[in-house]
Amino acid sequence: MWLNPEEVLLANALWVTERANPFFLLQRRRGHGKGGGLSGLLVGTLDVVLDSSARVAPYRILHQTQESQVYWTVACGSSRKEITEHWEWLENNLLQTLSIFENEEDITTFVKGKIHGIIAEENKSLQPKDEEDPGKFREAEVKMRKQFGMPEVEKLVNYYSCSYWKGRVPRQGWLYLTVNHLCFYSFLLGKEVTLIIQWLDVTQLDKNATLLFPECITVSTRDSEHYFSMFLNISETFKLMEQLANIAMRQLLDNEGFHEDRNLSKPKRSLKKTSALKRDLDARAKNERYRATFRLPRDERLDGHTDCTLWTPFAKMHIPGQMFVSNNYICFSSKEEEACLLIIPLREVTIVEKADSSSVLPSPLSISTKAKMTFLFANLKDRNFLVQLISDFLQKTSAQRVKGDCTGEILKGNAQNNGCEEATNPSPSSSTDVSPTFSTPQNNGSDAPTASHGLLKLFQREITEDMKPKWDKEKMKEESWNIHFLEYGRGMCMYRTSKTRELVLKGIPENLRGELWLLFSGASNEMVTHPGYYADLVEKSMGRCNLATDEIERDLHRSMPEHPAFQNELGIAALRRVLTAYAFRNPNIGYCQAMNIVTSVLLLYCNEEEAFWLLVSLCEHMLPDYYNTRVVGALVDQGVFEELTRLYLPQLSEKMQELGVISTISLSWFLTLFLSVMPFESAVVVVDCFFFEGIKLILQLSLAVLEANMESLMNCMDEGEAMTILGRYLDNVLNKQSVSPPIPHLHALLTIGDEPPPEVDIFELIEASYEKFSALRSDDIEQMRFKQRLKVIQSLEDTAKRSIVRAISTDLGFSMEELEDLYVLFKAQHLMNCYWGGNRTSGSRHDPSLPYLEQYRIDLQQFQELFNQLTPWSCGQHAPILATRIFRLLDSNKDSLINFKEFVTGLGGMYHGDMTEKLKFLYKLHMPPALGPEETESALEATSFFTEDLHPEVSPFLSELDLILQCEFPDSDGQGNESTAVQGNSPEKKDEKTTSSVDYKYYLRMWASEKEQKKETIKDLPKMNQEQFIELCKTFYNMFSEDPQEQELYHAIATVASLLLRIGEVGKKFSNPPLRNAETCPENMTREPSSEEEEPSSSLENRHMNATERQEQAETCIPVPSSATSLLTPLEQIQNLQEDRAATDGNSPTQPTSDDETKDDTSVSSYSMVSAGSLQCEDIADDTVLVGCEAANAAAKYGSTVDAEWAISFEQILASMLTEAVLVSYFEKKVDIIQKIKQKKVERQISSSSEQELSSVSG
Repeated sequence: MWLNPEEVLLANALWVTERANPFFLLQRRRGHGKGGGLSGLLVGTLDVVLDSSARVAPYRILHQTQESQVYWTVACGSSRKEITEHWEWLENNLLQTLSIFENEEDITTFVKGKIHGIIAEENKSLQPKDEEDPGKFREAEVKMRKQFGMPEVEKLVNYYSCSYWKGRVPRQGWLYLTVNHLCFYSFLLGKEVTLIIQWLDVTQLDKNATLLFPECITVSTRDSEHYFSMFLNISETFKLMEQLANIAMRQLLDNEGFHEDRNLSKPKRSLKKTSALKRDLDARAKNERYRATFRLPRDERLDGHTDCTLWTPFAKMHIPGQMFVSNNYICFSSKEEEACLLIIPLREVTIVEKADSSSVLPSPLSISTKAKMTFLFANLKDRNFLVQLISDFLQKTSAQRVKGDCTGEILKGNAQNNGCEEATNPSPSSSTDVSPTFSTPQNNGSDAPTASHGLLKLFQREITEDMKPKWDKEKMKEESWNIHFLEYGRGMCMYRTSKTRELVLKGIPENLRGELWLLFSGASNEMVTHPGYYADLVEKSMGRCNLATDEIERDLHRSMPEHPAFQNELGIAALRRVLTAYAFRNPNIGYCQAMNIVTSVLLLYCNEEEAFWLLVSLCEHMLPDYYNTRVVGALVDQGVFEELTRLYLPQLSEKMQELGVISTISLSWFLTLFLSVMPFESAVVVVDCFFFEGIKLILQLSLAVLEANMESLMNCMDEGEAMTILGRYLDNVLNKQSVSPPIPHLHALLTIGDEPPPEVDIFELIEASYEKFSALRSDDIEQMRFKQRLKVIQSLEDTAKRSIVRAISTDLGFSMEELEDLYVLFKAQHLMNCYWGGNRTSGSRHDPSLPYLEQYRIDLQQFQELFNQLTPWSCGQHAPILATRIFRLLDSNKDSLINFKEFVTGLGGMYHGDMTEKLKFLYKLHMPPALGPEETESALEATSFFTEDLHPEVSPFLSELDLILQCEFPDSDGQGNESTAVQGNSPEKKDEKTTSSVDYKYYLRMWASEKEQKKETIKDLPKMNQEQFIELCKTFYNMFSEDPQEQELYHAIATVASLLLRIGEVGKKFSNPPLRNAETCPENMTREPSSEEEEPSSSLENRHMNATERQEQAETCIPVPSSATSLLTPLEQIQNLQEDRAATDGNSPTQPTSDDETKDDTSVSSYSMVSAGSLQCEDIADDTVLVGCEAANAAAKYGSTVDAEWAISFEQILASMLTEAVLVSYFEKKVDIIQKIKQKKVERQISSSSEQELSSVSG
């Protein structure tokens, strides 16, 4: 590649000059290529340690002038071919011009300008994304691809200098982190270390410090552990590795690969070693943290953050913290935890003002909202930028409002606009108007209140005298919250402080519960920004059926059946609409058990639309991956809970692990937020705290429950006793402040003895969880979640692998270990396509909801790659053709994809079974459907004789039940003829009754025999026509091309081929006269052609002898047809092609010796000119005819000149092959697939679609 000219002072240091002229030098790096000795080893080591560009570009061209001591680099190359092209261009285009110049400075200036011009032309063709990466980084990316054999689509994220510990010796080198791989390379004094690990294979990542490995990162896979140390910035490296491993786990979970963010803003200053991908990942991490902290929608992107202070009117002071600005929100978080949290949606902003600066209040900024609240920020560094950003947003939203149906005034500057108040805050009346679109016809009127009120308001009970004290306390709670709203604000712009938490922990009043759930969860933001979304979903989803809706219908009446709101159609219909709408919004989740319980509680306090958006927030933000088919999120948090138990309750943790209780209890606790294990009145308080605190509250509470029952649990003898203790405890967690009447709970049946269980107050339990486990931090939980996610997903993948291996029949001949290794390769091939194959079929059709066996499938191109590595037959250039035929044979449903079972079935046909089975497999590959129409036209005539299902089929018009019924009722439905025929047509009813039981058993036996899989025999195979036989011979020839006994195999197959050609020719004479109509040719082909096929009991020797006798008889007695006179011409041409090939390929092992050409072998007749060499694919032209062709049609199309009457059976092929001992030994030879699998594992995995690109990089 051409380089921007840079000065080089010592031109010959570590370089050897190979070519020179008056103006340029071509040099090679010392130690590269042959020789080099000790100096070469030292130079190579220096290049690796110092990250020299000479490692990837060992050739360079320097510009020089005769009197100057300064040299200029103008080009470099990774191969001699590349650098020679540059050298020749310089000689042809510049030397003559440079000789005209008199001044040497002018020569250098001209060369620099010319090189700059070439580089500018080349850069025009580069994509903009490539220009974002700095030159130093692009150079490292080229090194990575060349060193590890990665294609162009594999992007480097970053690279670091570090040491890799191999044994007790550290190897200094470079760690390359790509999107899909972790790679390490080291070269020290001739010892090279190359390591490639897929992120998909990583099971654990740890950063720790030990005496042996100070500041070390441990990367664990299923097979080994790898240690890396001596990083300059180990925290940054480890964080990036976590991100990349997380992306890989996400790909395993739901097939979501990494997609680069094209809208990423460019950095203000160029970073020497930071790629666009690294900046993208850093931005993603910040965005995720920002959205999680403030509970914002998933598409919110952080534009930036800055230090500032916020005036807090409730505390009468400025609080230091950070302001975060995104495309739709301004947020503030205090440096002191829980001092203040603020979220200002830009849709609520009306006025932005820059106040006068002073020494007390520098750079102040005032923001006013529609709710008449004003927020004063100060100490802002980028105040002008922030004002411009907010102004731009207000102008954009005002333009959108004018285009809509709003009737408010047009925003002028920063004036307030109240015209769209109703659009941004949907009123209850608007929600009620929508309700008829998703109410059932029979309950059109009664369903309307469901859209605007929580169900609890519709089913309120009368207040009794004993409930009045509780209602008084409830009103006091409401008053406390109203005072809080006056002081701290109400709605999304409320100041959230420790005071807010105290009120939440004391319990949210029932009248405010729905509003505050929406506020704390962030669901209100989604609902306001998506008006009408829920109504549209309901309208689209109602009346449509799928698996999710069936499961929803089954669980509707199991959702809080003890509550009166769900004992009638009103509540059931609302629950149905919400669950069905969400199933259609997110088909990846659809519906999962426990969603019905949570949603029914949401509907008690919220209207349908609010409950829907709360469910969205719960499933997609607060409890990610909880409600998918494998409940991965709940399993991850279960692992976090076990880790926290070991940390906080170590003694109890050992006991619980021994009993195996944690895994049982935690799933039900987490999935339903304690709603299924606690009384409803108490569990709702847990939900209150959960929406404010998140998963931290659930983990704290779980630890508090275990700690409260530690003594009893330590004395447990088995799992059942521990479960009973915890169940009774949770069933007696009461909410004495609840104004709702108590609802019967399922766990009330759990009793031990007559001793009544002690009552526990829910508020005291929550307070105890904060007192004892308040040290728990959200950041720590996220870190633990990452570690557990690796373990859980890899464990699920291992379980899936074992399930698939057990499900596959052992008749395939592979051991369990071999099947597991093959599954790993098969899955890797599928996943590799997901990130290297673009929009390939297998990647686009991946569906995690499918059964394990169907989840991973590969297409033809991927199968060809695996076939080339695993096949026991070395087929050379014929391998893609053979792989295509095998793929067609295995693809039973014709969707161009095969699953693992089909893949292993194909491999089993090549590896296992005797010679007969392997030959039968090859025979099928040369018959339809494996033999495609594009390969042979006349092969289409045989398709009617080769069916995909060789088993006898039951009549499609007669079911098994019909067969039984017609025995018992022979005259019913007019189908009594068949029954009476079996019964012997007895006219007496008595005889019919006596024979009916016999007929009943008879039909059962018949049905059983039809269902029983009939083993295929060689007689079931259809006959092969001449064209298909030619293709089979080509395959045999290519299979033997790299075998140690190559010559003997060629000679044997030539003998067999010539013999079979004569057998087919002779058999044609004894068959019925051929029909001229082409459509009736297949009928003729399937008839028994000769008596030799009717002798299955004769020995192989007799068959061979009979075939030879028939050949002689055909030569002497039978008149030779006109086609035989022209037969030798194409055969001679084939032989000439073989000789030409042998002459041009002198090193080929297939080249015959002079003895082989001249010796007289009695076993080979004049027909044996169809030798092994003549059957190679590229040597047989499309118009070549071997047998039965007219001379006049020799130049016609291949398919139209083949003798349609010629046919051969599998038995004849098998008998002929058995006469050659070398062929028998070849097919009976056992091949160990384990060695092939190991080679495939070690091999660098490169997508075949990128091989051409890769070759251009590597030179």
